[in-house]
Amino acid sequence: MFSGAVTQLHRWPVKSLRGEQVGAARFDDRGMAGDRAHALIDLRPKRAGNVLTVRQNQELLSWRSTYRGAPEEPPILHAPDGTVWSWTDPALPTALGESLGVPLELRTADGGQDRGPTVLVTIEASRAALANELGAPVELARFRPNLHLELDAPAFAEEGWGAGTTLTVGEVILEATGPNSGPCIRCAVPSWDPAGRQRWPKLQAWLIEQHENKFGLIMRVTRPGTVRAGDPVWAQPL
Repeated sequence: MFSGAVTQLHRWPVKSLRGEQVGAARFDDRGMAGDRAHALIDLRPKRAGNVLTVRQNQELLSWRSTYRGAPEEPPILHAPDGTVWSWTDPALPTALGESLGVPLELRTADGGQDRGPTVLVTIEASRAALANELGAPVELARFRPNLHLELDAPAFAEEGWGAGTTLTVGEVILEATGPNSGPCIRCAVPSWDPAGRQRWPKLQAWLIEQHENKFGLIMRVTRPGTVRAGDPVWAQPL
């Protein structure tokens, strides 16, 4: 068993937009409350109806999404020019479409996510070791986690943690259970800097070559509750 603490909580109200760091959040069987609860839908003929992601348009990272109040409320979007938009503003789809160069519409999810109702966890020892391997800073935001932990496990140990692994995080229990859980297989999104200005292909190539393209853990909530920055963590790998 390993122990540590929660150092950061991040929530991403709109899929593929930048998100917000929070001091506490509720977790239940849907994952982190309000996380990736909204999306932009591509209306181009060949992709009509599909969620627009950074894989198709890195300019999404020039927009930021936050909640003004509770995550059950509509999010607020922050444009690259500093304009603040309400999700319910009827002019927002046009403004987003003009900024991104893509006709789109807004969609509010039913509490689900594209990878299922999960929580993405990263560990500081692994982030620091990856930066050391690459000889360059590796920003945590590239990996878009919900929980970032200080843990006394060796760097990259989580790459081998399988089904049944549990994390007790404050009053919440997370478990690697069900489909798409356990070590996170990364897409190309982390190769973009957090603002979408520049791509770093070496990062993804290195993860593929040296780490089986794994970074972080995808977990499911098996005991709901609230997690706060500083909460103790116990990891029981399997």
